[in-house]
Amino acid sequence: MDVSMRRDPVATLWRLSWNEDRISCAVYHHGSGLEMRLESRSNVIMTEPFELRPRMLRRMQALRASLKRRGWQDLPD
Repeated sequence: MDVSMRRDPVATLWRLSWNEDRISCAVYHHGSGLEMRLESRSNVIMTEPFELRPRMLRRMQALRASLKRRGWQDLPD
């Protein structure tokens, strides 16, 4: 997806940094539903349809925990 097509997120679940790199996990409106995106400052890394369900939230928290074990750190709000 072209970065210029981004809109403001409905919610940002988390933001991490490592050296000069930054990534965020955010939820956007997409068609009649929602879409979750893992994105850097310049690229969308991953997208998938999103429903506010515990399984999906746990999955994204597991990804966050995995990245933090590898040295990524939380960005302040």
